[in-house]
This record gives sequence, structure tokens and C-alpha cells, in this order.
Amino acid sequence: MDLQALIASSVYLNRQIESKKQLHWSNDGRVKNAFVALDVELAEMANTSEWFKVWKIHRGKSDPNKTPRETLLYEYVDAMDFYLLISNLKNWNHVILNSQDDLDKIKKFKKEDNLDKQYLALKRMLFDAYFNHSGDSFNHSWRLFLKFGLVDFGYTEDEIENAFNKKNKINENRQDENY
Repeated sequence: MDLQALIASSVYLNRQIESKKQLHWSNDGRVKNAFVALDVELAEMANTSEWFKVWKIHRGKSDPNKTPRETLLYEYVDAMDFYLLISNLKNWNHVILNSQDDLDKIKKFKKEDNLDKQYLALKRMLFDAYFNHSGDSFNHSWRLFLKFGLVDFGYTEDEIENAFNKKNKINENRQDENY
């Protein structure tokens, strides 16, 4: 997975949006907004997979003309986009880029049957990254996020990268259509 290229795409899209919408805000405002957006996208990822809905027999929501797996992948890469944006805004790109070497290690982790604790840990670390400006917590949250995609959801690096690029194009086109 070309993480450097994904960061560049995320930053480019964000700059396009800021320019088109004429957003003039402080770096703190940008960072705060990106953390809120990431929090929401992670919740959408959880809601789409429905792992926590123990009362349901058939779990996983799907968009029209997509399987639940494809729908979840697009929610996953939406969250990934905000991880990448935050890494750039906070000057933590090294966290993302250093994880390239860890991808094979992450893929060897055990798949979780119940993702509740892992999800809550990811969110706790993410909030610690924001409130305490902790690059270490962001790093751990990012790696747990990668585990979600590569192990627990079972996507390949190519699937994630391709979906990210497709979704990024959709988001760029939305800007041209006054989304």
C-alpha cells in the first residue's frame, strides 16, 4: 500500500475543499474538525459492519448495488482519509509512513470475535491523541485501525488502496458538483 500517495491524496482533497468552500480557519480549528469527522466515520464504520448488534442474525448494511463487504470497505476508507489528514495536520506523517513496515506483522494478528473492546481502545487512544497531543496514542490508534481493516474485516492492502483511490475520486467529483 502506497501510504505516501494516500496521504498526498487526502491532503490534496482537503485543500480543494477548503479553497472551494473558502474556509479560513486556524490550524487548531482544522485539527478539531478532522478529529470530529474521524470519530463520526469510525462510528459509521461500526454501524455499517454491525458487529455489536448481537440481536441480529444477519449483520452488515449494504448500499444499493453493493455487498455489505463493499459498503463496509467504503466506510473504512472514509475513516482512513481522516487518519491521514490528521497525521498531516499534526505533523505525524511518520506514524503513517512507519507503519508500512508493520503491515505484514499486523496481518498476522489474531482476528477478534468481538470487536467492542478493540473499538473502544481505538477511540480512547484517538481522544488521548487529541486532548493530550499524544503522537504515541495516535500511532496505537492507527495501528488498531489497520488491524480492523486487514485482519478483522479481512481486506487486502490492494483492496483498501483501490477503494481509497476510488472514494477519493468520488469526493473530488462531489466538489465539482457543489456537494
